[in-house]
This record gives sequence, structure tokens and C-alpha cells, in this order.
Amino acid sequence: MNTRRALAGRIALVTGAGRGIGRGIAERLARDGALVGVHYGHSERAALEVVAEIRKNGGRAFPVGAELGVPGDADAVFAAFDAGLREQTDTAADGAGSLDILVNNAGVSGSGPIGQAVPEVFDRMIAVNAKAPFFLVQGALPRMRDGGRVINISSLASRRAFPESVAYAMSKGALNTMTRCLAKELAGRGITVNTVGPGFIETDMNARRTATPEARADLAARSAFDRIGMPSDVADVVAFLASDDSRWITGQYLDASGGTAL
Repeated sequence: MNTRRALAGRIALVTGAGRGIGRGIAERLARDGALVGVHYGHSERAALEVVAEIRKNGGRAFPVGAELGVPGDADAVFAAFDAGLREQTDTAADGAGSLDILVNNAGVSGSGPIGQAVPEVFDRMIAVNAKAPFFLVQGALPRMRDGGRVINISSLASRRAFPESVAYAMSKGALNTMTRCLAKELAGRGITVNTVGPGFIETDMNARRTATPEARADLAARSAFDRIGMPSDVADVVAFLASDDSRWITGQYLDASGGTAL
């Protein structure tokens, strides 16, 4: 696929884009020509660093600050997105045609096995990982041009038994179901909806799992390629789904675990 400036003229919003997989996605979409809203919940400094790096490399981006998992979160995200977009373009940022690509990447983990579960943590998993993406899509649709893209970042934990973090796995499984339903509903507008399921990726979220050489080797051995994935491994898959080349793919779960599920 020729991805050189494949997204020129497109406008994207990537949630949780201040670090890890989200940062990799934001930087890749910007490199392909998209104007990227770099969303963050708490790490403003990290998001500003991503925006600065994108601009330094000739791309276009702006920060979008709003906490997820709280009442009114989707409205707050789009209020910040609309305001930031107005500063970047002449597009009517609060109306139709102000968005082409929504990447629901932001998420929280660490729920533990069912014997250790508490309602507060469970509610947090569902609020951030499932409810927020649902209402972000709702808010995105009036803004999204026909032929747009919705890309949900799920997890291999939603497709394999992962009892050590059952609430997290459940919340990510909800994204997979939402993807199939929305893909059928939105097909008439040419909007594709797909899920990407990473395995173990080199991020802050997985830092505790790679604290020792032995732990790193164990995670690496789970992949068919005997290495831990990098954010760019996932970002490249997302870039394909965001491009015109993916126009005939919708409602799908794309395993991006390096063969961990084999």
C-alpha cells in the first residue's frame, strides 16, 4: 500500500494520544497527511510533546484535553476538539464535515481477577473502555463525512481467556460487539468500523510486566516473532484502516498481536 500522504485533507481524532499506542497512531496519521486532534485526559505535557513532535516533522496537530470516564465526557471532548479545530482550519468545526477518522484508543487496565474485584474499579473499566467510546462515536457521527472511519483499539484479552484482568477483558470485548453493530448501521454512509486487537506492546501500561529480563523474555516468547510489539506495529495497522485501501473491510477484528493467538 502506498501510504505517502494517503490521508491528506482528512481530520482525525485519536483518544489517549499522549503516549504509548495512541501516540504512535497520532504520529503515523499525521505523517500520512491528516490533521490530528491529540486527545489526553490528564497528561497535558505529554500531549503537547506529541503535538510539537508532529509539527516538527512537518505534520499538523492540536491538543484536545478532556477526562474520560466522567459524566459529560464525550461532550467535553468534542467541545475541546471543535475549539482546537477552529484554530487550525476554516472548517465549520462544530458541524458536518469536521471529522473523518475517530480512533477510540484511550483505556485503563489493572482490574485483577474476579476474587479481587471491587465495584469502583469495575465501573471505571466500563466507563472509560466501553461507555466513553460509545458516546464518542455518537458525538462523532454528526460531524463525520460520508466515507469516514471509526477504529476501536481493543485487546487480545478480549479474544483469549485473561482471568488476571477479567473486567478489563470484558470492557474491551464490548468494543468488539459495538464494532459489528455499528459497521452494519453505518455502511449506508460508507463509514467503516473496525477493531484492532493488540497483544503485549512496549508501553507504560505493560511496564510492570517487563520489569525483569526474565519477564521480558516470557512476553516476547508469546509472539510468533519472539519479540514484544511496538506502538508502531499497531499504528501501521490503524493507518491502513484509516486509508481508502481499507474501504471493503468493515465490522472486523484485526489481530495485531504478532501471532500471540496462534
